Amino acid sequence: MNEIPGYQRRHSVPVKVGHVTVGGDAPVVVQSMTNTDTVDEIRTAIQVADLARAGSELVRITVNNEEAARAVPAIRRRLDDMGVDVPLVGDFHFNGHRLLKAVPECGEALAKLRINPGNVGKGSRRDPQFAEVIEIARDFDRPVRIGVNWGSLDQDLLSRLMDENARRADPQPPEAVMREAVVVSSLESAERAEALGLPHDRIIISCKMSRVQDLISVYEDLATRCEYPLHLGLTEAGMGSKGIVASTAALSVLLQQGIGDTIRISLTPEPGGDRTQEVVVAQEILQTMGLRNFTPLVAACPGCGRTTSTFFQELADEIQTHVRERMPVWRERYPGVESMSLAVMGCVVNGPGESRQADIGISLPGTGEKPVAPVYEDGEKTVTLKGETIADDFKAIVERYVERRYGQGTSRA
Repeated sequence: MNEIPGYQRRHSVPVKVGHVTVGGDAPVVVQSMTNTDTVDEIRTAIQVADLARAGSELVRITVNNEEAARAVPAIRRRLDDMGVDVPLVGDFHFNGHRLLKAVPECGEALAKLRINPGNVGKGSRRDPQFAEVIEIARDFDRPVRIGVNWGSLDQDLLSRLMDENARRADPQPPEAVMREAVVVSSLESAERAEALGLPHDRIIISCKMSRVQDLISVYEDLATRCEYPLHLGLTEAGMGSKGIVASTAALSVLLQQGIGDTIRISLTPEPGGDRTQEVVVAQEILQTMGLRNFTPLVAACPGCGRTTSTFFQELADEIQTHVRERMPVWRERYPGVESMSLAVMGCVVNGPGESRQADIGISLPGTGEKPVAPVYEDGEKTVTLKGETIADDFKAIVERYVERRYGQGTSRA
């Protein structure tokens, strides 16, 4: 991890989820969730594998009925056969207690259970049904994420806090009471889980909100009131740039304060869109903040009147795509390559300087400039490209650079 001025990670208890550690001194973990019908074990296993290969370190799947519960062990077997060892998290609502009792092999195949105390049961059924899930997790030695969501908040708890607030001499605004109810729900549920025998180091907490400022406020409060690992995510973030911007705005503020041990970016995918986008966004948030390195990132200028050609934009996109496609191989053969920096610049104003600052960079000609493209490696100009094959030539240079810098006696393949 890079040195970040003023950064100090919040203390949390490490929790093992399969072979992945969440909290403690472990890096912030990226996770995602499938949107396939879990009953379709083939499609679900394929999507889990896609998410894992994109970099998701935990993958959550819906377990909403008995057919889905019975599919979970088969999904785990298919993943194992594919050589995909990503831990699976089961997402349970309303009927998790019944499903885990009816299909115990489902609980055995999962590395973690996620339950929402707001909908685990109502009235007199709430405590017994919550207890059943916790006792099953305890007996299977599985960690539990207690995931409170403001949209399905325990209404009895909210009513109690609203009544208490109304009797105060200086009552708080309703929004503040709602935020407090989210925090209290998570902490009281965790306390109840420990009373039922779930170890302290088998609990992770999340408090999902859909508004940025609410999320920041809730987690800042929660972080001072417990040492459980915290899962961050803006719920119902939205589609496209709206979802990306909102999630980045909220999570970056918290991560900069050292709050957060695992994150998910809850993007609504475009119709037919790639589910792995949420993984890429999560990685890029962590990497651009200097918290982790996943894949070399390409710096590129935004373009202006000096760059009327779109060639540099096309090359930047082509290089970024090339890097991501090559990362599965590079990661195995060239340890440390994920920290490499590249630059694809569009004119003489900042091009040479930015290219020299990157590990490897290319400065393309702007409008009216000489049609040549100098390449810089480790701050030194090594070659000048020209002609119709600049893109392919530069990709070949990148490949040679990676092998030379990161492959000297360190290959693990």
